[in-house]
Amino acid sequence: MKKTITLMSTGLFLLSGAHFNFLFAQQFSKVSGGDIVNTPSDSRSVNIIDVNGDGFEDVFISNGLKGGQNNLLYLNNGNGTFTTETNNPIIEDNSPSVGASFGDIDNDGDIDACVTNWYGEVNNFYKNSGNGKFIVNTGLGNSGSYAETATWGDYDKDGFLDLYITNSAGGNKNMLYHNQGNGIFTRIFTGDLVNESDLSRNANWVDYDLDGDLDLFVTNEDNTANDLYENDGNGVLNKKYLGILTGSSKSSMSSSWVDIDNDGDMDLFIANAGYFQEQNNQIFRNDSGTFTLVDTGPVVSDGGCSYGSNFADYDNDGDLDLLVTNGYCNSNLKNFLYQNQGDGTFIRKDEDLPGLPEECSYGSAFGDVNQDGFLDLIIANCQNSQTGIPPKNNFYLNNGNNNHWIRVKLEGTMSNRSAIGATVRAYATINGIQVQQIRQISSQSGYSGQNSLIAHFGLGDATMIDSVTVVWPLGKKMVLKNQNVDQILNLNEDMVISIDREIQRASFQMKVFPNPSSRFVYFYLTSRDNINNKDITLIMRDMAGKKVWHEKVSVQQREFTYELNLRKLRLSKGTYQLQAFSGNDSSSQLLIVQ
Repeated sequence: MKKTITLMSTGLFLLSGAHFNFLFAQQFSKVSGGDIVNTPSDSRSVNIIDVNGDGFEDVFISNGLKGGQNNLLYLNNGNGTFTTETNNPIIEDNSPSVGASFGDIDNDGDIDACVTNWYGEVNNFYKNSGNGKFIVNTGLGNSGSYAETATWGDYDKDGFLDLYITNSAGGNKNMLYHNQGNGIFTRIFTGDLVNESDLSRNANWVDYDLDGDLDLFVTNEDNTANDLYENDGNGVLNKKYLGILTGSSKSSMSSSWVDIDNDGDMDLFIANAGYFQEQNNQIFRNDSGTFTLVDTGPVVSDGGCSYGSNFADYDNDGDLDLLVTNGYCNSNLKNFLYQNQGDGTFIRKDEDLPGLPEECSYGSAFGDVNQDGFLDLIIANCQNSQTGIPPKNNFYLNNGNNNHWIRVKLEGTMSNRSAIGATVRAYATINGIQVQQIRQISSQSGYSGQNSLIAHFGLGDATMIDSVTVVWPLGKKMVLKNQNVDQILNLNEDMVISIDREIQRASFQMKVFPNPSSRFVYFYLTSRDNINNKDITLIMRDMAGKKVWHEKVSVQQREFTYELNLRKLRLSKGTYQLQAFSGNDSSSQLLIVQ
């Protein structure tokens, strides 16, 4: 069902899920109805995540009022509108909360959470009971801290998500918790990353050097250099000095690692702010492992007291754009929206966000909440002083355009279930140019912000995706070729294991044609030796691993062709896995159904 929402900025109407470009000058429309934008609160973190497993992404917002304030959880109704959650421990802590990070820590198929608290309060770990209701767990201990952000990542590649928490006051040092695999965490007290005396704000688990393991980057305020801890491949994180990247001393709040210029490596944006003191922000461009500080352009010269940052291809043109939030400033409180020009340079494009906040803002998050293929946006707003009036948060629906897209949703089996730490690449021809894009699945995409765990790629005018490549957190690799645009790919790590093993051991090979197909498909089997008088089982599975068709056939010759009428199966459009089994031999191929 389509939901009509009144828009504050235009007085027009938007039908959620539809694109009416002729009605709007801006890329986004500001939502004026619903509790998300009408609940006064001193807000901090925004996380767009599916907490109840219904396939629609929900919104969590932490609140950090001194003296305590309950958090906010909004459940997606499936059409881009939300219902306010009540009677749930994750929103009933009445604490001064700051950061939040969600991930499946016990690999049971539902998303768990850590919410950090300031003013010496205890940080809370919440276990999901399976339906979006959370249970407070004491696995992190009872020591209070002045915690800022939390971020999940499997740094030792044992298949379970570990946790890092930053602290910025009270003499507290940053905290690393190793996941024992049973919901119990062991705090690690050795190593530079938990013994620095810096006042730290944000942390990213990121494979910055693309060597297959998660490194850690930490931003520090008080005009202190930031820290990079490089993983040696065995789960040991050693402090890394990397020229100007770790030698520049600013008061840094947020960090976001993405590929801004589509050259295949990870660049870095850092948001800087003194307390009520403006500082310019920074971009470090990565050129094959050498980082260069960008010194021109509005991103690095606009000033502001910048606290949050987040990248997203909001216009689906094939490059990543940037939102920067500003807060705790005497002036220049307006947030910044920058549009990528396709080469990693940016222009201010504030007009794409009508009513862009000019009040204290903190975290933000992008996600496709109405599943129309375009990324929507939530911004958390905060009091600019202890005696200020609690503001309301902002919700923007994306109006869309004619550009194409693909979303890739991953489910780990050997790796952590959330697939946090996976690297996804998409290759397509956009405006006549071969473009590669990279995304890393992350539980912290900027300070106090967690974008959707679904990797989103804008594709511009591309009509077909040449390939999608996934490198899972534990190293398995999947390549899908000739994918359709404007679809969600649901990929399961088990498919990688079966395909890899089959290729190595099969005594016969299978080809499927035509591919893509909308009606008939043919299985063509050839044998290295002889498959005469063999029974072969043919199976088709969807991308979630569910069997949608199977047939046993008797093969009487070395080459064999089987015809399958796809229309009789009444399949949805998308990608399917075709398998052929005979005894211990097997072969697989992916099929696109149009």
